[in-house]
Amino acid sequence: QVRLVESGGGLVQAGGSLRLSCAASGSGFSIDFMGWYRQAPGKQRELVAHVTSGGSTNYADSVKGRFTISRDNAKNTVYLQMNSLKPEDTAVYYCNAIVLSRGAYWGQGTQVTVSS
Repeated sequence: QVRLVESGGGLVQAGGSLRLSCAASGSGFSIDFMGWYRQAPGKQRELVAHVTSGGSTNYADSVKGRFTISRDNAKNTVYLQMNSLKPEDTAVYYCNAIVLSRGAYWGQGTQVTVSS
C-alpha cells in the first residue's frame, strides 16, 4: 500500500503564495507520475500540474506562469509552489501518484482558500 500525505494548504490573500507538499510512503514501490489536481465546489476535479520521474512537467493553462511543480525522487515527495494566487484558485487540492504496477493513489486533499 502507498500512502500520500499532503500539507501546506491554508488561507491567503489574492496575490499571495502557498507551497503544497505531498510525501508518499510505503514499501517496495516506484512512482512514475506525481501531480496535483484540484476540485472547487460544484466543479469537476481538474489537473493542475504533473511531473514525471524524469522531471518533465505539464501545467493547466490557468496556472502556467504562476505555479511550479517540482519533485524530490529520493524523498518520494512532490511540491507545488503557487504564486500570484487568485480567488479562482480556491479549491481542495489533491495529490496524485501513478505507481508502477500498482495504479493510481490519491491523498486526502488540502484546502486552499484565496480571499479577494
